Amino acid sequence: MSIYIGNLSYQATEEDVSGIFEEYGTVKRVQLPVDRDTGRKRGFGFVEMETEEEEKAAIDALDGAEWMDREIKVNKAKPRTERSPGGGGSRGGGRNRDGFSSSRDGFRSY
Repeated sequence: MSIYIGNLSYQATEEDVSGIFEEYGTVKRVQLPVDRDTGRKRGFGFVEMETEEEEKAAIDALDGAEWMDREIKVNKAKPRTERSPGGGGSRGGGRNRDGFSSSRDGFRSY
C-alpha cells in the first residue's frame, strides 16, 4: 500500500519528500506525477514505505503539517480505479435548468 500526499509545493522534489518521510522509516519509493502536456508537477504524490507501521507513523505525524509554506494532506492512498476507454466528455443532449434544450437561435427543435 502507499501513502497519498496532497497540496504539495510545485517546487518539492522526490528527494525533499523522501527526506521528510525517512524520519518515520524506510522509504521504498516516491512518485510525484507531472502534467503530460506541461511537464509541471501536479501538486500531489505517493510514497511507499517498508512497513504499514512506518506508514501509519508518517500519516499520523505529517497529516495537516505545514511544509514548504503549505498545509499538506497525508493519508492512505486509495486504489486506482479503471477508467473507461475513449476519454471523457458528455454524450447526448444537455438540458437547461428549466428542462428544455437550448439552441443558438433560441428555438427548440423536436
